[in-house]
Amino acid sequence: MAGPMGRMMAGGGPDQRSMDFKNSGKRLVAQFRPERGTIFGLLACVVISVALNVIGPKILGQATDLVFAGIVGRRMPAGASKEQVLDSLRARGQGSVADMLRSTDFTPGQGIDFDAVGRVLLLALGVFLVAGLLMAVATRLVNRAVNRTVYRLREQVQAKLSRLPLSYFDKRQRGEVLSRATNDIDNIGQTLQQSMGQLINAVLTVIGVLVMMFYVSWLLALVALVTVPLSFVVATRVGKRSQPHFVQQWRTTGTLNAHIEEMYTGHTLVKVFGRQEQSAKQFAEQNDELYEAGFKAQFHSGVMQPLMMFVSNLNYVLVAVVGGLRVASGTLSIGDVQAFIQYSRQFSMPLTQIASMANLVQSGVASAERVFELLDAEEQEADPVPGTRPAERRGRVELDHVSFRYDPEKPLIEDLSLTVEPGQTVAIVGPTGAGKTTLVNLLMRFYDVTGGRISLDGVDIRTMSRDDLRAGIGMVLQDTWLFGGTIAENIAYGASREVTRGEIEEAARAAHADRFVRTLPDGYDTVIDDEGTGVSAGEKQLITIARAFLSEPVILVLDEATSSVDTRTEVLIQKAMAKLADGRTSFVIAHRLSTIRDADTILVMENGSIVEQGAHAELLAADGAYARLYQAQFAQAVAEVD
Repeated sequence: MAGPMGRMMAGGGPDQRSMDFKNSGKRLVAQFRPERGTIFGLLACVVISVALNVIGPKILGQATDLVFAGIVGRRMPAGASKEQVLDSLRARGQGSVADMLRSTDFTPGQGIDFDAVGRVLLLALGVFLVAGLLMAVATRLVNRAVNRTVYRLREQVQAKLSRLPLSYFDKRQRGEVLSRATNDIDNIGQTLQQSMGQLINAVLTVIGVLVMMFYVSWLLALVALVTVPLSFVVATRVGKRSQPHFVQQWRTTGTLNAHIEEMYTGHTLVKVFGRQEQSAKQFAEQNDELYEAGFKAQFHSGVMQPLMMFVSNLNYVLVAVVGGLRVASGTLSIGDVQAFIQYSRQFSMPLTQIASMANLVQSGVASAERVFELLDAEEQEADPVPGTRPAERRGRVELDHVSFRYDPEKPLIEDLSLTVEPGQTVAIVGPTGAGKTTLVNLLMRFYDVTGGRISLDGVDIRTMSRDDLRAGIGMVLQDTWLFGGTIAENIAYGASREVTRGEIEEAARAAHADRFVRTLPDGYDTVIDDEGTGVSAGEKQLITIARAFLSEPVILVLDEATSSVDTRTEVLIQKAMAKLADGRTSFVIAHRLSTIRDADTILVMENGSIVEQGAHAELLAADGAYARLYQAQFAQAVAEVD
């Protein structure tokens, strides 16, 4: 439902800004600062694990050289030296074979040294085993760092929501805000879980493998690096194409969630007015938009992995060809080439992983920007520290030349002055849009005045903390709010201290809710959901009124609180209110005659100003604005009550 300024569509306003991938990514990384110790441990584990994994192929290459040397040596005549065998091969015209065997450390007449091969393989097994264990520890540390960071991010969002002004929620769809606090944060967590450890491992693997490649053969290392610029171009081009689609995907997700939330909570009205088809059509359109955005995002980012695999295979072919030529020339051993081919795979695989994770990272950063937009939203003015408190809470309210406007260009309340003494009941009436509810919002500091001041017991409410101010005010709105739990728990929600069952029941009796509660199967222990299923609209209102009575307020504010109860029940409530309002100041916004007739003072508002003020009989005799409202709205109600 629209607030004072109306709802803005989820896709409008600041949500349409372009994606700032770099700054949002940096800000997301900065969220890990409290996890520095865990991150250092993670890096240590990954560095050692990567180092061991990088050494592994070199060790396996030694095993290959031992096996090859044994095979070659077994075929050579025993007793001769390696140089003699090579000279003999050249003398027989097999110079190319001699060149190839020059780098092989064989002993003529001696076969494979299985003991040496076994020791090398055991060493390789131990190296890979320790590397695997360290990577498992690193994975555990990643999970810890990510989960704690997302936990803090949720706390930041929750704290931010409590500091945002009412105007923020008036301008946005509820489902869209919920999507940021749930779907987007969940997506950030999943992205970090799936990509953080792998990215660190991939980057360090590239560095480690590159070092070993130059150690084994600088020429082959340069050959392998030929494809790196091509990989970079592919990743950059594809990333730029896919990122806007990820931004649109999560933006559309928020819009769709907002529509679903509104249609679900208002499903009765949707059916009553026969809008199912229109709602389904709107859902289908937004669902199609989400499908298109998601498909394009996944398609463009999905192209990256096959392209990177092609580049990787190209690298593999180049290394194999050049490596084979180096073996034939005797410059490298077969084991070194085998190790280098493994290194080329190890070098290409992390690049492919980084490219394939680009879609995850882009999606996560897109969600992060939406969350950061929420965290950066303008907050309500901070409470003064320390806040001022009235010496004694009596309930005297004074409005001194108050002005207020939702839109700077459209004045609503101008130069309004009013004094309400303790214990008085003030009824506020007037046509829709006159500023009745706005007056209450200003009193509660849901909005701050733009001019003048409001005082409570002689203290400017802007110098009080909001908690102190609202602790002395009990409020019942036209729209009831219940949470999932028992009726007793819902009533006790209004108390600032632990209350007994007897106090809960006494508040319910005062609000005339006790009778219907006891007719329920489990009485006060009856469980209701947040929609109040099982109780009528009027009964829900009685529960919220009982909740307000239990808060023991100095000031009672009822914003058309009796609009959902029948006339007879309202009369009973007004009698109870008269008793409970003794010594308390009451502000009542209502259209029912009983409320207005019982008020000490009736304020008639038009266009943000008080045009008439007085008791019921006085205002009727004046034959002004109140009399016109009375004739238009209350005459039928008088007939019903009388």
